[in-house]
Amino acid sequence: MTTMAATHPLKILVVGATGSIGRLAVEQALSRGHSVDALVRDTTRAQFLPAAARRVTGDLTRADTLVAAVKSVDAIVFTHGADGGGKLGAEQVDYGAVRNVLQALGGREVRIALMTSIGTTNRNGAYNRATEVHDWKRRGERLVRASGMPYTIVRPGWFDYNAKDQHRLVFLQGDKRHAGDPSDGVVSRRQIAQVLVHSLTSEAARNKTLELVAERGTAQDDLDSLFAALLPDGPRALDAVLDEPNMPLASEPERVLADYRQWVDA
Repeated sequence: MTTMAATHPLKILVVGATGSIGRLAVEQALSRGHSVDALVRDTTRAQFLPAAARRVTGDLTRADTLVAAVKSVDAIVFTHGADGGGKLGAEQVDYGAVRNVLQALGGREVRIALMTSIGTTNRNGAYNRATEVHDWKRRGERLVRASGMPYTIVRPGWFDYNAKDQHRLVFLQGDKRHAGDPSDGVVSRRQIAQVLVHSLTSEAARNKTLELVAERGTAQDDLDSLFAALLPDGPRALDAVLDEPNMPLASEPERVLADYRQWVDA
């Protein structure tokens, strides 16, 4: 896949910048001519990031520590993940980071690219029953949609399980693959980062949610045509356009409903 320079360079904040996909998103954004702020909790963990990326500190579990980090950015790429911690970690990081960054923005509009995962709507699998990671990621998606910010939500398949000749990107919708293993779809970390960063300057990607996998074949240069073939989500709809409606608001925790109301009533 050829990397094209951005027509309109942005100032991008990468959330989860020290993670395996976050650092690739930093590199991808810089290669496209954007300026990058890498959000880190501890600057000592960011030593391997490119020198051109400015390190900014903040705690994803505390909105007050994120105000300075989001103050002047044009766009935000979320690549964070709880990485353990069970149900509490999933709520505090997978969901809480999105809520806290949105709160720190104070209503100022930015372009958002949010990475969650394929199978996010699968509530009955063993993994979600044990960790609630899918549920909390989905609630984070819902906050982004409810916020009214322009966004793209990317649900990648299994990272780097693709074969050497498996780089032709396929954008899916409806989140129908729920095996809970690589048969759901695979894609490289680098391609995930490329899609996330590209979406920030693609009008065709605006307000769309997709599952991202790779099939056998060569990578495409034209991502806009892939985005253009997708259906957009409804205006401020909580769920993606083709998702199964299996998370009724009536059963949601009151603390989550309060977060939704903050944006829906704004």
